[in-house]
Amino acid sequence: MAVLTREAESRILNLLVAEGLVDPALVANAQNSASDRSILDALVNERAITPDMVSHATAVIIGVPYVELKNVTIDQDILVMIPYETQTRFLVVPLGEKDGMLNIAMSDVTNVQATDYIANLVGKPVRVWMSSERGIREMLEKNHGDFSGVKEAVRNTNEEQAMQAQNADVKTIVQDSPISKALSTILSYAAKTKSSDIHIEPLENSLIIRCRIDGVLRKIMDLPKNVAPALVSRIKILANLKIDEHRIPQDGQFTVLVDDKEIDLRIATSPVTWGEQVVIRLLDKKGVSMEVDKMGMAGRALRDVMEGIRKPNGMILTSGPTGSGKSTTLYALIQQIKSEEINIVTLEDPVEYKMEGINQIQVNVDAGLTFASGLRSILRQDPDVVMVGEIRDSETAQLAVQAALTGHLVFSTLHTNSAAGILPRLLDMGVEPFLLASTLNLVIGQRLVRRVTEKRDLYKSSDLETNSINSIVGDLLPQTEADIEKVGEDLGYPGLPVKSDEYYMLAKGRDTKETPGGYSGRAGLYETIVVDEDIQKMIVSHSTAAEIMRLAREKGTVTMRQDGILKVLSGITTIKEVNRVASDIS
Repeated sequence: MAVLTREAESRILNLLVAEGLVDPALVANAQNSASDRSILDALVNERAITPDMVSHATAVIIGVPYVELKNVTIDQDILVMIPYETQTRFLVVPLGEKDGMLNIAMSDVTNVQATDYIANLVGKPVRVWMSSERGIREMLEKNHGDFSGVKEAVRNTNEEQAMQAQNADVKTIVQDSPISKALSTILSYAAKTKSSDIHIEPLENSLIIRCRIDGVLRKIMDLPKNVAPALVSRIKILANLKIDEHRIPQDGQFTVLVDDKEIDLRIATSPVTWGEQVVIRLLDKKGVSMEVDKMGMAGRALRDVMEGIRKPNGMILTSGPTGSGKSTTLYALIQQIKSEEINIVTLEDPVEYKMEGINQIQVNVDAGLTFASGLRSILRQDPDVVMVGEIRDSETAQLAVQAALTGHLVFSTLHTNSAAGILPRLLDMGVEPFLLASTLNLVIGQRLVRRVTEKRDLYKSSDLETNSINSIVGDLLPQTEADIEKVGEDLGYPGLPVKSDEYYMLAKGRDTKETPGGYSGRAGLYETIVVDEDIQKMIVSHSTAAEIMRLAREKGTVTMRQDGILKVLSGITTIKEVNRVASDIS
């Protein structure tokens, strides 16, 4: 907080009294008992006022703008403009750029030396906003986490130790070493924030750590470059990789215990320009819903999927970019049909979640066990249901079709942008159109969006948002009050509003330490295409994905983008999120 003169303190007290924020009698008592102490400090200690009230009043008296940081979301690109050490040293947070100036929030706006230092550091003028010390500390903790353990480990790891680790001296990176404690802190943070991946990336003069939280990468800290060899070597030891091999990529895995919960880690290292990059994928089976309806599938899509998995044979394929939840969807479908009466065999790379009652096979290319060779072997094991983790090549595609033709129910995934894109993709792989048409039951397209947290506020949509909603789902929404129940039941989202040309009530989450950006968890956006007789004819005639999707929409398919807007109207996500993940889908 700014250092105040007696005159400034008196003016702040008068303002607080005038605004009815503090009882004049309490002020008088504090003045009598404070003696040499600050009257404001005495009132804060007695809880007559809060530090935030003092900060806000100080800003008014001094004549600087005030910002309540709990209502502010700051982009990572802005946060890194000021080093974390400088932010903690001066209790300053960068807010954003405007008109060539960097806006910053400080608790002590009278510290001219600090503002001059920051201006020289960022190479541009700064505009100072005042905020409470509490608000700034919470913002720093939210964006950077508590990495005191890592900082301590860095201080205890000198150049000599780092070089020893690089030369494969395991003694410097045993379990009780500072680097091991640093790694434990990073893994614990990732697990508690429900990160799906940790990226450890070397730059020319530093090492950055980023976590993918709800699908979005966030930079969480910078480390000195000298700790990189020891940190990477420690990870390699745990994953049973060669710590003296730096020229080629390596893959491994290990398990950690965080808060009495086992989390499987998949490790991938690769040489990059400034050293070795490590990506750690966290797989928490207990933290992932394996129920189809709880993943966000509803209405037409849910009905199509449930009908599709009840068929005794044929193919059900899911599509989407990397990280869109395709494998999780397959696990949920397998979980839905699992029974002692059927033999389910999976072929995966890697086996992400271990499931009881399922025969899961791990692909091992080095040993000759590929998707294609493994699928041939599976078909000799009397399976009823086969899950192939991914169709990557023509041979695997042909074998999957043959498996479906010979009476098996086959699940698999492809990397395409939409459900309709699966069909021409398989034809490009050399699958005969008539075979594909006769074996394919259902295709599913999906993406993942972040969910709005339970702590939320409602607001009226802008004209632009209203027009966007109407252009995408206007024809799907109830047109009258009488239609609400029927339309909501059909689409799977009860309580949808009647179509409006004025505004819709939308939800946005509150940005807190636990829910960055106002989001917590993720939900799927889905579209399904049932391969009926009309779609079969289009496959045989080599129709494009756009033509197939056009026919599917005429038959009632709800696209991923439409599903996303329906989720917006139901308060599940936001328009910004839908546009982020599905802007390339009509």
